[in-house]
Amino acid sequence: MIYKYFKSETDSLFTLINIPQEGCWIHVDEASPEDLEVISSYTGLSYADLHDTLDKYEVPRIEKVHNCILIFIRYPTDQESGLYTSTLTFILTDTLFISISPHASQLIRGFLTHTESTSTFPQSTLLIQLLLRAIQEFTLQIKKIRHNVLKQEKEMISVESEDITTLTKNEEILNQYLASLEPFLNVLHTITSGKYAHLCEKDQGLLEDLLNAVGQSKELCGIVLKSIRNLRDAYQIIFTNNLHKTIKLLTALTIIFSIPTMIASLYGMNVQLPFSHSPNAFSLVLGWIILISIVGLIIFKRKRWL
Repeated sequence: MIYKYFKSETDSLFTLINIPQEGCWIHVDEASPEDLEVISSYTGLSYADLHDTLDKYEVPRIEKVHNCILIFIRYPTDQESGLYTSTLTFILTDTLFISISPHASQLIRGFLTHTESTSTFPQSTLLIQLLLRAIQEFTLQIKKIRHNVLKQEKEMISVESEDITTLTKNEEILNQYLASLEPFLNVLHTITSGKYAHLCEKDQGLLEDLLNAVGQSKELCGIVLKSIRNLRDAYQIIFTNNLHKTIKLLTALTIIFSIPTMIASLYGMNVQLPFSHSPNAFSLVLGWIILISIVGLIIFKRKRWL
């Protein structure tokens, strides 16, 4: 679905328009090959040049094709395919600003409903504002994961299989975030060089804030990943300790239960044995079995095997 927006510096909201005009923003949500054909007619780019915008595994990068600048980024999302980041492409032409998302983009929808969002022109300012929004989303999601990890650390006394599953999922999410943030930072450095896009003076300040935000998100992501690894090591120690206790318990019980088994086996032999002719033989043997078992329990309890 293709949407066309226009917003001047004096407007408070984005306005939907029917026909593209200079300085407008064209957004393609849940892009299809047919949508790319329309964008091709607006930009002069071929379908082959635009095909990568539909790739859900596309790596953040920047390139120039003819007179158009294509900027590929990734932003946090949650998909059924197991991907926790999604592709978002920006195309800058001489007169148009275009964004293409292969999925329904909550990032763009949130940006559009923000009354303090920038105007659709100049393009460089709109681009940096959208990039900043993507980084803010990264930071927000990383902080949520950090909160969950800290909560797991406080409740580490008892470890369930669900805790391991949650920890593994959080680690996978952070690894995907880190794999997106590193090339994202390279894209920003390329933009800063001025090789692809010319920035006005106020954009330089925004870009510096953006670079700092990406660096902070990367650092925070690394810190949380380290916390997850430490927590996983702690889980491993807890599991090993619990296994050791279980083995000791089973060993002690095996020894204790072997005592009555051994005595009963001896008295099952067809040989002359003590108390074999006594009418109270069963009670005496049973009493010795109980007494020896109790002594064994006391010994193992003192050695903390039980």
